[in-house]
Amino acid sequence: MSQAKASLAHLYRVFTKPEGKDSRLAQIEAQLSDNLADFLSGHIVTEEIPLEQIEQDFSQAQVPEQPQFVSDHAQHLLDTLVSKSVNTYSPRFVGHMTSALPYFHLSLAKLLVGLNQNLVKIETSKAFTPLERQVLGMMHRLVFAGNDGFYQQHLHSATSSLGTFCSGGTLANLNALWVARNNALPPVAGFRGISEDGLIAAMQHHNINQLAVISSARGHYSLAKAMDLLGLGKSQLHKLNCPQQTLDPQQVLQKGQQILQQGGRVMAIVGIAGTTETGHIDPLDELAEVASELNCHFHVDAAWGGATLFSERHAPLLSGIEKADSVTLDAHKQMYVPMGAGMVLFKDPLAGNAVRHHAQYILRQGSKDLGATSVEGSRNGMAMMLYASLHILGRQGYELLIDESLAKARKFAQLIKAHKDFELVTEPVLCLLTYRLCPGHLREKGRVISDKHNHQLDELNRLIQKQQREAGHSFVSRTRLSTESYPEPITVFRVVLANPLTTEQDLQAILAEQSELATKHPLWDRL
Repeated sequence: MSQAKASLAHLYRVFTKPEGKDSRLAQIEAQLSDNLADFLSGHIVTEEIPLEQIEQDFSQAQVPEQPQFVSDHAQHLLDTLVSKSVNTYSPRFVGHMTSALPYFHLSLAKLLVGLNQNLVKIETSKAFTPLERQVLGMMHRLVFAGNDGFYQQHLHSATSSLGTFCSGGTLANLNALWVARNNALPPVAGFRGISEDGLIAAMQHHNINQLAVISSARGHYSLAKAMDLLGLGKSQLHKLNCPQQTLDPQQVLQKGQQILQQGGRVMAIVGIAGTTETGHIDPLDELAEVASELNCHFHVDAAWGGATLFSERHAPLLSGIEKADSVTLDAHKQMYVPMGAGMVLFKDPLAGNAVRHHAQYILRQGSKDLGATSVEGSRNGMAMMLYASLHILGRQGYELLIDESLAKARKFAQLIKAHKDFELVTEPVLCLLTYRLCPGHLREKGRVISDKHNHQLDELNRLIQKQQREAGHSFVSRTRLSTESYPEPITVFRVVLANPLTTEQDLQAILAEQSELATKHPLWDRL
């Protein structure tokens, strides 16, 4: 058989069948499926290898000429990728919003890849499209609490949309502000709307010199991206200082009135339900009133905190979210779905029509294609993963997970306060908190920590966070923020306690490791 024919036969097998029941690929699949927790060992990174060394495994910028057996390549991935990846399942990986997942998602992921549906249009997602619409309806009802008749009318309507699935909060926020922009500058006599005539023509027609968005300084960086992409300019994103970590409605009103007096218009106010740095929740009820007074769109970024609505005990923390015009949620955070499952929900099912697009070969007028009102075109059926979780865990299962994570955060706050080497910087509202290494003698009653000592503490906390990460036994992240007590930004540890596998023993071990690293560092003795 010629080389060309042999290669063609090999490629055919790759698309049609595995290399055999007892192949190395099958063994690897079984190993991953049966015990992922064992496969990813106790360390945060399974091998303590510098990043520069890992980069050497991926340093060739040439497409391989010859095909490779799947089993051989799978072994290559085990050796170069899996063994050196970050173990986000670890109960001591508490620095980011990525956590352990329910075991059943591994099997569902295989189903998702095998079906390879494209949710942009009905023709490539016939059953997935109704499923996604149902999931959007479930989440819409969780947030906005519509009645049965409302969802019967809009769940599967070709002329309205309860929201859009997307890959994450960044695109969800962009989609929300895109809708807000187009609805703020709609078609009128002599003007075909911003989507047709563009931003310059829109501002000239409406005689405004800016189209502004107001949020707190804790607003997600995706808001600035959206302002850039929508042609509004990042300078028109007004991020107000928030020493108490939440947006002050009175300041928002004053800023909005100032923008109006200067010849501008407020397009949207963005409230945050769970900031990424501290987990705080803006006063959504009051912000909704301000948005009404300024006649602007009210968007709530609940990518992190939205899942709190599953808990009857803690849902009141998000009071006012039902008054939002749009809400961002991320299922791959506290809904424990694999990465790539974000969504934006619109209170008004017709709001999304402001960005509805059509094409003759796809997204035709009158069709139920889900790509008509989304930023993305082709995308997979991640809604299936949330659909499964909502059924397998149920609201009560999610409620238990939320309640436990909040209780865990409060327990960790107590441990920090009781430890002589640490200072709690922000109390947990949800399951995020910040703290720092700061010896007890600097925090004696009535003592003000000097700028010199704060700079030294900044350096110490930065170094210890890096050492702890490199050691690979546990991981917390770090950030810089201002508070009422510290008007000038300080460096703090940031912890996210959403992993159900994390125990109090794990939390004590994290503090013990940080304390041991710090007390051995020369900087500690100079404080």
